[in-house]
Amino acid sequence: MSATLVTPHTEAQAPALAPREQETLRHIAAGRTYLQTARHMGLSTHTVDAYLRRIRAKLNITNTAELTRMAIALGL
Repeated sequence: MSATLVTPHTEAQAPALAPREQETLRHIAAGRTYLQTARHMGLSTHTVDAYLRRIRAKLNITNTAELTRMAIALGL
């Protein structure tokens, strides 16, 4: 019986994220709120939300915990 190994996604395997999407994901994965992220990036909370919706769609992720896990796997 062989065990199947699950490897984390690498940047080459994951859909390309725009630089601002990557930055947004880093902030959220670090535990910052939408408001904190928006203030740090000089954006509105609506823009942060839009970036996160696009990231979730690209990575087929539905919640923040999975976003955080993916950020770690991508080395962000």
